[in-house]
Amino acid sequence: MDEGDWLAERFQEHRTRLRAVAYRMLGSLSEADDAVQDAWLRLSRVDTSGVDNLGGWLTTLVARGCLDRLRARASRREQPLGVHLPDPIISSQDQIDPEQQALLAEGVGLALLVVLETLTPAERLAFVLHDTFAVPFDQIAPIVGCSPAAARQLASRARRRVKGAATVPDADLAHQRAVVDAFLAAARDGDFTALLGVLDPEVVLRADRGAVPLGTSRVVRGARAVADGALTFARLGRFARPALVNGAAGVVARAPDGRPLSVVGFTITGGKIVEIDVIADPERLHHLDLAVLDT
Repeated sequence: MDEGDWLAERFQEHRTRLRAVAYRMLGSLSEADDAVQDAWLRLSRVDTSGVDNLGGWLTTLVARGCLDRLRARASRREQPLGVHLPDPIISSQDQIDPEQQALLAEGVGLALLVVLETLTPAERLAFVLHDTFAVPFDQIAPIVGCSPAAARQLASRARRRVKGAATVPDADLAHQRAVVDAFLAAARDGDFTALLGVLDPEVVLRADRGAVPLGTSRVVRGARAVADGALTFARLGRFARPALVNGAAGVVARAPDGRPLSVVGFTITGGKIVEIDVIADPERLHHLDLAVLDT
């Protein structure tokens, strides 16, 4: 085996973990893949004979790339209306393949990723690397450009934000599915009372630009407001197919010609829907891996 093949084999051993780091950092599957590919290109061009911990070295590379992307995203103010929906991971309702399971480890649901989007780039990096991947603060500090004590403070601030805002979903997938089915049936039947029965009073609905008319708010709060807009889901209910969206009950709706219309993730706590995330932008849907639902 020549050195190039040996390096490629070693890199492959770490790829799944590196992609998981990048996905939590960026909330984007395509950007995560780009960050991992950049790390491979760097690895293939430098002398690593002095690297004792290749996994740690690669994690640092990926983290730096992700931090640069987050800072560029923030400087461009890509989300002027204050909401960004991360890329969902779609699985069949029967199983999640091992690679998807690695991405979803530690309960990386859409609700958590939405909260991570509210952190500063440095806070997000410190929190993800330390709390999820157990990277020591003395290794995080040089990436961010601060002292280990300051890196600890960044993670602590992020942790408080996450604990205060992230919603912990019910663990029973069968119960989640029953709640989602009841919501779709009520929307399809135009049953306002039944809709209120499955929605938490403080439910939040978030939608990307493709899911709402131009000029319409992409965040709707409160059970009555969400129920008022349930006619949108009446059509969804006719074409929806059950799926797992980041490991939780959700649906993927397709047009009769097979074209994807939307991906909807639900966060259910205490038997009530507390968050709904709708992705309907055709360009984003085009880049999601929905083939798993066709098997």
